[in-house]
Amino acid sequence: MTNRFRTKITDMLGCEHPILCGGMQWVSRAEFVAAVCNAGAFGFITAESFDTAEHLRAEIRKMRDLTDRPFGVNVSMVPEFGVPDRTIRFCEVICEEGVLAVETAGRSPEPLMPLFREAGVKVIHKITSVRHALKAQALGVDAVTLVGIGSGGHVGLDNVVAFVLIPQAVARLDIPVIAGGAVANGRGFLGALAMGAEAVLMGTAFFATQEAPVHPNIKQRVVQAEETDTSLIMSSIKNPIRCVNNKLVADVLAVEARGTTLAEILGLVAGGKGKLAYQSGDPDTAPIACGQVAGLIGEVKSVARLVEDIITEAGQLLDRLNRLAG
Repeated sequence: MTNRFRTKITDMLGCEHPILCGGMQWVSRAEFVAAVCNAGAFGFITAESFDTAEHLRAEIRKMRDLTDRPFGVNVSMVPEFGVPDRTIRFCEVICEEGVLAVETAGRSPEPLMPLFREAGVKVIHKITSVRHALKAQALGVDAVTLVGIGSGGHVGLDNVVAFVLIPQAVARLDIPVIAGGAVANGRGFLGALAMGAEAVLMGTAFFATQEAPVHPNIKQRVVQAEETDTSLIMSSIKNPIRCVNNKLVADVLAVEARGTTLAEILGLVAGGKGKLAYQSGDPDTAPIACGQVAGLIGEVKSVARLVEDIITEAGQLLDRLNRLAG
């Protein structure tokens, strides 16, 4: 496969293709992330999947036994909880182990920046608005990922689609912009680059691959979903998360409609239910983060084939555009 798309992000991260796999809790462990990196993309181990920082350290070292490609670690912070000592310890391990890059999300990475800067770790901050991207740039992050309302997982409160956010961010920022959400094929990939993005970040498309450590029943639920088969839950507590429709999502929406509390919602969605569902294969007992891009996913591919198909299709489309322009 020819590397036709060299960008600021491929140069920064040393990956073959400007395709990133966002950190997914319970899913982004060494074996899966190694498959992403060996396919020429760039993946992030998710720190929050591990009970302790030493468990994360062991996973980082396992990763180096599985690939000689560069990789990163996702550090997610819950806005209401600040930056706990556990998160700080995760970050210390990341620096001690010489990890190339971190993907930060959830709240401002400001408290972590001195630690990362001293260790030379690249910081890619994931946000949902251009105003937050500007603040992140002022903090000294190396790149930002913009995710729109159609994305899976946490989508922020602005309700703006990714393909509006990206050109706005590119016009106003000096650091590289990564397009998150709405990408699962070569069309979306090339469209994002055309708008000025230096890479794309995909979650749902990688979640539905053969190597993802998720029960086949859950993957099939995503593959079978149309673009209209997702909903936003937890909007009532100003922390909306896009998930594929299932019984649990219907239950959460019902309590939100009648009025609820943070404690009641957390009682429905928390407690490691996602991990249990991914293992058991019951698609109705947990919130399954899923973007509207599920409507573009028609089969469970290998990671390598997913990446190859995207790059091949994008190259063919680029050739077509060049012919039109000529």
